[in-house]
Amino acid sequence: MEKRNEVYRCEACGNIVEILHPAGSLVCCNRPMILLDPQTKDSSTEKHVPYIIKENEKITVKVGENAAHPMEEKHYIQWIEILADDKIYRQYLNPGDKPEAVFYIKANNITAREYCNIHGHWKS
Repeated sequence: MEKRNEVYRCEACGNIVEILHPAGSLVCCNRPMILLDPQTKDSSTEKHVPYIIKENEKITVKVGENAAHPMEEKHYIQWIEILADDKIYRQYLNPGDKPEAVFYIKANNITAREYCNIHGHWKS
């Protein structure tokens, strides 16, 4: 059974869903949806792991610590989100944007996640 906050993708149409309330099997285009297990280590020259910079209540998440991820029409970060204590905050991005997001929140436990349209789901 699915768990809250897991991310799934349909291999047929590309639909992506995040579980808010687990209740059964996910199906899209008459196929089971695939769990996107977020990757946590970069292995190529392109950087995907979200990097968190915390300054009091300002949380900046950049994709790529030493080199920014490309933000081109065919290859870009679609969204960045943070899981902060029991809340989720998400920023959608477009080609041409900076591969980063800024959130103004107060939280103790923060995990960042992002989705690259080519290389999939990543977390800090």
